[in-house]
Amino acid sequence: MDKWQAIDKFWNSFGIPAYDENTVLSGGNSPKTPYITYAALTGSVGQSLSLTASLWYKGYSWSEISKKADQIAEQIGYGFRLEDVDGGHLYLTLGQPFAQRMNDPEDDTIRRVYIIVNAEFLTAY
Repeated sequence: MDKWQAIDKFWNSFGIPAYDENTVLSGGNSPKTPYITYAALTGSVGQSLSLTASLWYKGYSWSEISKKADQIAEQIGYGFRLEDVDGGHLYLTLGQPFAQRMNDPEDDTIRRVYIIVNAEFLTAY
């Protein structure tokens, strides 16, 4: 699995669809909530990256989206999580801050949580 596939696999491992943020909203077509959008970027050993993502839910409660953010934090753990990548691993830790609630000024039923995960590709290139 290459680096791009490892990022996609990680964000799609939480039971709701995850999409590269540069393709999901093309043409103005948003997927049905809940879903995740994520930034796709790569690096190599010694390059600390911030993998960012947004959880998107619809409704007036923060309960379900908060539980999903907590699930992601638990899966990374208070240590780290490794994902296999061709020639090495993707090393993941919780970012600081890890999660932040965001509002949508155009739709008060949109619930968004912005997430930061620290990452390093433990690979030769």
